[in-house]
Amino acid sequence: MKRRRGAAPEPGCLRAWAAESKALAGRWRAARCAGPRGAEAAARQQRGAFGELLLRMRGLPAALPALPLELTVVYNSLLFVMGTSDRVVEGEAEGIRQGLLRVLEACGSSGQDLSTEELWQKVLQEVTDEELRAPLHRLAALQAAWWLATSRLRSVTGLFQLLSSAEGKPQTALQHLKRALQVDFQCLPALSHVAAVYQELGETDAELQALGLLYEALEKNPPSAASFSPYFLIRTELLVHTPILTSLLRRRQPSEVKYLLAQRCLQEGRVADAVEHYLDFLAVLQEGLQQQVPLDGGSALPRIPEAFLEAASALEQDGRHRDAITLCEEVISRTTDLIPRALLLVEEGLEQPESPSPGMGLAGGLLSQKRESLHCLTWRAAAYLHQGWAWVKLGENKEAITQFSRCLSELLRFPLCGPGAEPRGNLLAEVEVLQKIRLLSLIGRGTQFLELGKHKEALLDFQYGLQVSPGDPAAASYLVQALWKLNRKQEAAAHWQKHLERPTGEDGQQEGQGRPFPLYLVSCVKQAAFPQRESLARSIQDYLRTMSQDPFS
Repeated sequence: MKRRRGAAPEPGCLRAWAAESKALAGRWRAARCAGPRGAEAAARQQRGAFGELLLRMRGLPAALPALPLELTVVYNSLLFVMGTSDRVVEGEAEGIRQGLLRVLEACGSSGQDLSTEELWQKVLQEVTDEELRAPLHRLAALQAAWWLATSRLRSVTGLFQLLSSAEGKPQTALQHLKRALQVDFQCLPALSHVAAVYQELGETDAELQALGLLYEALEKNPPSAASFSPYFLIRTELLVHTPILTSLLRRRQPSEVKYLLAQRCLQEGRVADAVEHYLDFLAVLQEGLQQQVPLDGGSALPRIPEAFLEAASALEQDGRHRDAITLCEEVISRTTDLIPRALLLVEEGLEQPESPSPGMGLAGGLLSQKRESLHCLTWRAAAYLHQGWAWVKLGENKEAITQFSRCLSELLRFPLCGPGAEPRGNLLAEVEVLQKIRLLSLIGRGTQFLELGKHKEALLDFQYGLQVSPGDPAAASYLVQALWKLNRKQEAAAHWQKHLERPTGEDGQQEGQGRPFPLYLVSCVKQAAFPQRESLARSIQDYLRTMSQDPFS
């Protein structure tokens, strides 16, 4: 017997479909618990199984009572396609479109000539609570499932469109993400990417607002709607494993978002806000590291000592120098026993080839240990460096010299320059940071020697600084100043002409290098900048003019 359009399918048919959907979801969950390989194989099977179930459901005319289940199957089918493909499958867009047309068909309407976005608008306008209310006895369950299915499906559709058409187009990406959020504000991965797009567009206020909203939403931590839904929507982040989709759909932890707020405020010079967020983040860590910090490789969090050093940098810039010293002391105390007494970078057999053979496991392990020791040494030296600059701000010259000297003593554990000390390519990035720390500490100690009238000691530090980083404008300027104070004006003028008659690089960047240094070093770079360049230049130029007029003076 032919059913009229919009009538409910036979109860037994609907129950069978629901049971099959539940069984498919349960089968995948069981396979996932068995390990990655089992989950991957099951995902490929479920992709076809959900597609077949959807075809059977669409073999009957569309009906309102069956729509929540049908959209659930569409959603889960789409997820399995995304989870088993290295790229977006363009044909799935038509599957979404057909689902929307089925919704309108059940409501006695049509939309064949509409775009997918226009179809969404029409569906959300025409399918109202009142229409769902008329034929149904299980009102609450059906309404909850309906809105869950439509909002989840539209959210993932927005992300789907973002992948397929918005690469390199931030405004287009923003439109898709906003559409996902309009329907389902709990599509938190979309909110996270809204913040990222605003950052790309340079709209910092909007970016920070989005991150703040994301943090509030995560803090509330509402129970997953899927836990009470009878329609078994599968959580996106548990299924999708391809790199680009994993990143796109990943749900962040509150600690990550709080850190991002702190980091972005510090990068944008909003120091007071950065301090507040960093202190909140450190408080979260104290509440329980395992519960608050994600341990997977996709986390936005840095290593914990780096976060402490960034917080110290923010405190310094906010004028809270003693608090910064205390934070740095925590880093120093926790890395004391983690660094070997001597650390040599050049050892035979430690260079990893591009394609390591099975027998290279020992060398790889040694290299990993060496890199970790370098990290600990970097954090410890940077902590002493920050303490030195904090004491400078407090006007304690001798204490500042002590901390800068401790920083330099730490770095004597291995050679950074000189014959036979060139770092291997695998360790180049770490060594560049250590070289910058050594340079900044030499400049810092030299400036304090100048303050105390110890010009010869200052000159030696600036000379060592130029050995570590030849041509560095700050070290060269201070060296010229030290020579000038020692009344060695001819040498000062020669050094000026050699090093300083050219543009300087940007703060935080190694001259001639494209790699930025860690965020926690940027404030130290700014403090080490030479503050009297114009007046020193005038003095040198006056001296050179005088010498050209009277070479015997």
